[in-house]
Amino acid sequence: MPDTQDRTILVVDDEPEVRRLVCTMLAQFGYSTISADSGDHAIEIYKERNLPIDLLVTDVVAPGMSGPMLAEKLTVLQPGLKVLYISGYDRTTVVRKYVVEKGHALLSKPFTAAQFKEKLAEMLQPASAGGATG
Repeated sequence: MPDTQDRTILVVDDEPEVRRLVCTMLAQFGYSTISADSGDHAIEIYKERNLPIDLLVTDVVAPGMSGPMLAEKLTVLQPGLKVLYISGYDRTTVVRKYVVEKGHALLSKPFTAAQFKEKLAEMLQPASAGGATG
């Protein structure tokens, strides 16, 4: 299992309570976190940090810049960036078009800490440890 302390996760959600909860869970799992309240803020933080991140956790639907738009912009800055979308709108056309059809990971709200931890472990495992492809 990878050392979670070596992993940095960028959490982007416009709802402060959701952002705090997600960051708290990540900290309890041992991950380092950076949080932003919007896509523009996330890009600004990413550029200031000037270091790669291991995972972007973002809502699909957000005011200003959607999660898929943010992921596209950050992927230009960091090709191969892993993205986990969290959304309460898991059956909408937007989610199907920009998340599911593009092969990105989705965790539907509400989710448990155990479900979140399992999804993170699945996404952040080294490629050689996986064996199976999805």
